[in-house]
Amino acid sequence: MSDIGLRTRMVVKDVMSSPVVKLGEDETSNKVATLMDENDLGCVIISNKAGKPVGIITERDLVIRVLARNLMPDAIKAKEIMTSPLVTIQPEATISEAARRMSRLDIRRLGVVYKDNLVGVISSRDILGVMPELIEIIQERTRLEDAAQAEETEDEEKPLSGYCDRCGVFSENLKTVDGQNLCEDCRIEIET
Repeated sequence: MSDIGLRTRMVVKDVMSSPVVKLGEDETSNKVATLMDENDLGCVIISNKAGKPVGIITERDLVIRVLARNLMPDAIKAKEIMTSPLVTIQPEATISEAARRMSRLDIRRLGVVYKDNLVGVISSRDILGVMPELIEIIQERTRLEDAAQAEETEDEEKPLSGYCDRCGVFSENLKTVDGQNLCEDCRIEIET
């Protein structure tokens, strides 16, 4: 398929969000919420003092772990409400691998790590956004493969009209056997 320019493999780096917005683990949940609001984000990556990603806080985390418990947002630290450890995937992994991992772990976001550095985040929403394109790619690939297969089948099984190379009788049902165009009677005779 690659010879016609139809790419059949979409990878994580094609759809991930980058750069990643990070906050330190000692920041307050109020600061997390403000950052999400200002940047129109659904999550923030939480990093330790060394700058390594250690967890993630999503909108859902804020609702369940702060609001639902009636806690003061500016008194709760990010490390107290983050989901940890951060589940990651490589940028060259396929979209279907990412979707399977999210489904298996019942999560909606994965950190994208390349050479031990967090380079992006991919969400289930990102994957849903490219589904129409993936479906079109699959449909086009199937159509091309079916057309190629039909063309091969036509060439192989299409009977010829003409004179049999073995007996010289005219036939409208000649088929090539071992480089000779043979009528049905001669083909049967050779097989037996």
